[in-house]
Amino acid sequence: MDIDLIFRIAGVGIIVAVLDILLKKSGRDEQAMMTTIAGLVVVLMMLIGEISTLFETVRDVFGL
Repeated sequence: MDIDLIFRIAGVGIIVAVLDILLKKSGRDEQAMMTTIAGLVVVLMMLIGEISTLFETVRDVFGL
């Protein structure tokens, strides 16, 4: 796995966590939840390519 990807995912997590705290403290719980969901979607989109590569490797190893 690319170490750069791990740092990008961690960066998204930190940004989402900070936004969540700030939004909740200002009474915007719904926006905080939407920000968390958006962060999750961003991370999943970042991982789709890696998951695809994993499945292709498994397929090649087992000759499927």
